[in-house]
Amino acid sequence: MRVGVIGGGQLARMMIPAAIELGVELRVLAEAEGMSASLAADRIGDYTDTETVLGFARDVDVITFDHEHVPQDVLRALVDAGVPVRPGPDALRFAQDKLLMRERLSELGLPVPDWARVETPEGLDDFIAAHGGAAVVKTPRGGYDGKGVRVVRSAAEVAEWFATVAEDGRGGALLAEELVDFRRELAQLVARRPSGEIAAWPVVETVQVGGVCSEVIAPAPHSPGRLADVAADVAITIAEGLGVTGVLAVELFETTDDRILVNELAMRPHNSGHWTMDGSTTSQFEQHLRAVLDLPLGGTGCHEDWSVMVNVLGGPAQGSLTDRYPEALAGHPTVKLHNYGKAPRPGRKVGHVTAIGEDLDEVVYEARAAAAVFQD
Repeated sequence: MRVGVIGGGQLARMMIPAAIELGVELRVLAEAEGMSASLAADRIGDYTDTETVLGFARDVDVITFDHEHVPQDVLRALVDAGVPVRPGPDALRFAQDKLLMRERLSELGLPVPDWARVETPEGLDDFIAAHGGAAVVKTPRGGYDGKGVRVVRSAAEVAEWFATVAEDGRGGALLAEELVDFRRELAQLVARRPSGEIAAWPVVETVQVGGVCSEVIAPAPHSPGRLADVAADVAITIAEGLGVTGVLAVELFETTDDRILVNELAMRPHNSGHWTMDGSTTSQFEQHLRAVLDLPLGGTGCHEDWSVMVNVLGGPAQGSLTDRYPEALAGHPTVKLHNYGKAPRPGRKVGHVTAIGEDLDEVVYEARAAAAVFQD
């Protein structure tokens, strides 16, 4: 069994151990030399070039991704050539375009923030006026980790975005959403295989810093019961309604008036699921490989009461992560470290640590303390 992964980032890197354990041959099309998944990168090339991607796909049984940015025409060419693409283009388009995603989720009757497609500054100002004087504005394509998202009180604050989308040939619109008054952010991961089997992990709480995920607590505190059931039902409905194959991450808001609203989608392993590598019976990376190969899915139970994942953001100002290994490993022997093989850079996700245990306060302390060793 040979799985081709388009994208050479840290998600592809973290699929490598799972592939080895399953006896799956993993091949990676990386965008550049020296990327995180260089251990498995047997080809360097442009994932937006159809011939490059078709050439890469000739020697694999299925194609999957570590990001959602492969153009639709390239995805369609793979399908036309008879290559299994999982998730397929019909599903991925909803992860690639936030306006399409909002439209489809609304059609499915799923809970989303109040939203509108805005094509002019005047239309955005009208939306802002109707929603308490503020709105969240998003570029439909290309945004991640807080990029392409702004809280605004006037259309003038995103004037350059209107100019950009007017030139992109895709309709020239931005997504405007109500500014949700939320209590906390959650994420629900599920995996689905082509035959329809679905497995869900516990809903988790995510902590964001500057629009970037900083911590994940699994399961989300105070979530058993209705909240967990609703989160799982929403994610399963999305996976089935959009025809997703592989891991699906659904980012959610828990509002101050006790609603659950869908924020974003990712059709791949996701930062909110990294805790599963050490805290769950089946990691999201193994499950993703099982799903795209249409193999029976693994259990999603937890090894301990709590798992806490803390991202290492930026890394040390001087030297590398490995320079800090002696202090981190000696001081926190129960914590698991995952190094993405990236050079330190402010704000960059260069690794993460995971702690598990019975006492949440102790687990949080251990994970934060271990991550702090790698950050100045």
